[in-house]
Amino acid sequence: MMFAGLRSVWVLLLGVAILSLGHGLHGSLIGVRASAENFDAATTGLIMSGYFAGLLLSSIVTPRIVQSVGHIRVFAAFASVVSTAVLLIPLWVQPTWWFLMRFVAGLCTSGLFIVCESWLNSVSTNKNRGQLLSIYMIVTYAAMGLGQLLLNVPDSSGFSRFIIVSALLSMAMLPLTLMRSETPSLAGIRSVTLAEIYRSSPLAIVATLASGMAQSAFFSMGAVYALMQGLPLSLVSVMMALPPLALIISQYPAGLLSDRYDRRSVIMILSAIAAAIALISIPAATISSSVLIALFTAFGAIALPIYSLVIAHANDHMAKEQMLGASSKLVLLYGTGAMAGPSIAGQFMQHIGSPGFMTFMALIYAIMAVHALWRRRQRPTTVKASAGDIMKAGPLTTPVAAQAQAEEGSARQQVAS
Repeated sequence: MMFAGLRSVWVLLLGVAILSLGHGLHGSLIGVRASAENFDAATTGLIMSGYFAGLLLSSIVTPRIVQSVGHIRVFAAFASVVSTAVLLIPLWVQPTWWFLMRFVAGLCTSGLFIVCESWLNSVSTNKNRGQLLSIYMIVTYAAMGLGQLLLNVPDSSGFSRFIIVSALLSMAMLPLTLMRSETPSLAGIRSVTLAEIYRSSPLAIVATLASGMAQSAFFSMGAVYALMQGLPLSLVSVMMALPPLALIISQYPAGLLSDRYDRRSVIMILSAIAAAIALISIPAATISSSVLIALFTAFGAIALPIYSLVIAHANDHMAKEQMLGASSKLVLLYGTGAMAGPSIAGQFMQHIGSPGFMTFMALIYAIMAVHALWRRRQRPTTVKASAGDIMKAGPLTTPVAAQAQAEEGSARQQVAS
C-alpha cells in the first residue's frame, strides 16, 4: 500500500524537493546579503516579516484561486512570479524594495506549497494519507536543510546565489506540470471561530501564535544571528542546515510521547527545555563555533516539533466536523504570529546585540511553558484523540495540509465510532 502510494506521488515529491531547496536557500540568503549591505538587525527583521505577510495573504486567497482556475495554472503562475521577484531583489539594494519582493515571494511560495499539498491530498486516501504527509514533511525539511549549504556557492557578483534560487523555483514547475491527477478539492470547510477554539483549548491559541513568532524568527533571523556571532559563511550554512535535519529525527519521539502522556505536559516540558537551551546558549555561544552550532541544533530539535503537538492538542478538543475549520484557522493564526516574529526579534537584536536573538527565543518558549502549566492546573484532565499525526504540521503547513490532517483525524474518529 505504501509503495503503491509513493509510485503515484514520487514526481510530486521531486517537485517539492526542488522547491524546498530553493526556498531554504532564499530565506538565509536574504539575511546574509542584508548583513553584507550593513542593514541593521531591526531593518532586516522588517524585511523578513514581508515574507510572512505574503504567506498570511496567500493562505486566504490561494485556495480560492485554485478552485477558480486550477492548480496547474496557479503553480505555473506563482513559480514564474516568485522566480522573477528573486532576481529583482539584488537589482536595488533598498529595504522597502526588499520588503516588497519578500512579500511577493511569501505570497507565491506559500501558494506553491498550497498547490503541492492540495495535489498530495487529492491522490492520497484515508489509508495512506498520514504516511504520505509524513514523507512529504521529511522531504521538505531535508531539502530545506540541504538548501542552506548552497550559501557556500562563490558569488563575487552578488547575483549568482539569487540566480540559483530563481532557477530552482522555476525547475520545481517541471515535475508538477507533467504530473497527471484529478483536480483537488478545497471545499467543505465548516467555519469555526477563534473564540470557539479558545473555549475548547486556550493553549492551542496561545501556543500557535507563539510558535509562529518564534519559528519565523528562527528561520529568518538565524543566519543574521550567526553572522553577528562572527561565524564565517561556510559555518553559517551548516548551522542553518542542521536544525531542519534534526527535526526529522526529533519529531516522531515528540509525537509518540504526546500520544502516551498529557499533550500539554509534553508541550510544557519541551518549551521549558527550549527556553533553557536558549538561555544557556547566550554565554556558552562565545566558547567556540562548535558549541554555538551544537546548541542551535539542539534548540531546533526541541523547539520545532512543538507546533505539530499544538495542532494535535487542538484536534483533541474538536468534533470531527470542526477539525478542518479549526486547523485552517490555526494556520492563519500561526501566519499572524509569523508576520510579527522577525520584526520583534530584529528589535531585540538591535538593542541587545547578538544575545537578543536567543533572549527573544527564551522569552517566547518560557511564556509557552508557563501557559501550558497554568492550563494543566486549570483543567487537570484532558481528552485525547487518536493521534498518529506525528509529522504533519510544521512551519510550512498551509490550509491544505491542515485539511488533509483534519480529514484523516475525522476518518479515524468515524472508524472508532
